[in-house]
Amino acid sequence: MNHQPFERAAIVGASGGIGRALCLALAERGTQVWALSRSATTDWPAGIDPLRFDLEDENSIARAAETMRDAPPQLVVVCTGALTLADGTGPERSYRQLDGAAMAEAFRINTIGPALIAKHLLPLLPRDQRTVFAALSARVGSIADNRLGGWHSYRASKAALNMLVRNFAIELARTHREASVVALHPGTVDTGLSEPFQANLPSGQLTAPPEAAHHLLNVIDGLTPAESGKAFDWKGEEIPS
Repeated sequence: MNHQPFERAAIVGASGGIGRALCLALAERGTQVWALSRSATTDWPAGIDPLRFDLEDENSIARAAETMRDAPPQLVVVCTGALTLADGTGPERSYRQLDGAAMAEAFRINTIGPALIAKHLLPLLPRDQRTVFAALSARVGSIADNRLGGWHSYRASKAALNMLVRNFAIELARTHREASVVALHPGTVDTGLSEPFQANLPSGQLTAPPEAAHHLLNVIDGLTPAESGKAFDWKGEEIPS
C-alpha cells in the first residue's frame, strides 16, 4: 500500500550522504523538510529548513524539537551512525580487540543518540494521522542472521537500537494508532561510513545515496502500523531480530 506524501518531515543527520539525499528527494515530492545536522548548512533549496543539533548534547536535541513544535513532522528518519569512530578505530574482528571506551562510543552514537532523538521527537508526531519514525540500522544488528561474528561493538549497538525500536513501537501504539516505528537497513551505500570497506565489495553492491534514498522512501511509503516495531531492508524485506 502506498500512501500520500507527508506534508512535513525531519531528517536527523542531514549532512551525511543518505540524510542529504533523503532531504532532497522529499523536497522534490513537495514535502517540507526540517534538516537537522551539527553544521546546519544553509546550502539547501527551497522547502528545506536547516536546524542545528549535536548528538552529544541532549539540550540541543530538545531545542530542535521545540523549534518544530508548531509545524511537527509526520515523518522522522534518523540517519546518524558510525562504523569507524572519529579516531580511526574500526570494527573489531576479534573479542581480543575489545576496548571499553571504544565500545561505549559506538553505543553512544548508534544507540543512545537515536534513543534521545526519539525521546524528544516522538511526542511531536500527530496522533490523528499516519506517521513514521524510522532509524537507520544494519543487517549485522540481527542476532538470528549473524553467521560471521566479529564487529562486536557495531553489531551490538545496532541490535540494541533494534530493540529500542521495538520498545518505542509498543509504547507509541497506545497513543498513536496510525504510527509506524521501524529500523531500516539501507544496504551498502557510497558514504563515509562504508568507504573503508568498499574495496572488496562485489560489483554492483555499492549504491549511490540518491538511489538509496529512493529505495528507503519506497519502503516507508508502504508501511502500515502492522509493521511497527520491525526491521526492514532497502527492498522492503523484513530482517529477523
